[in-house]
Amino acid sequence: MADKQTGKPTVSYAEAVAEIEEILAKMNEDELDIDRLGAYVERATTLITLCKEKLLKAQQQVEAVIEPDKAE
Repeated sequence: MADKQTGKPTVSYAEAVAEIEEILAKMNEDELDIDRLGAYVERATTLITLCKEKLLKAQQQVEAVIEPDKAE
């Protein structure tokens, strides 16, 4: 599935966390290829940013429900 505004593929929070965990497991392997390390770090950074954005959005939505006067 792709984001309607950006056209980029969308990843759920759970999928992003699972992929980050996979990357961490690969990075903990004894014989990690240095060329792959850069790609892993880049992908993990992208996924972490995505997770932060999703958490912030969820927090704002919760706050809007709990304190509707402050949301305006």
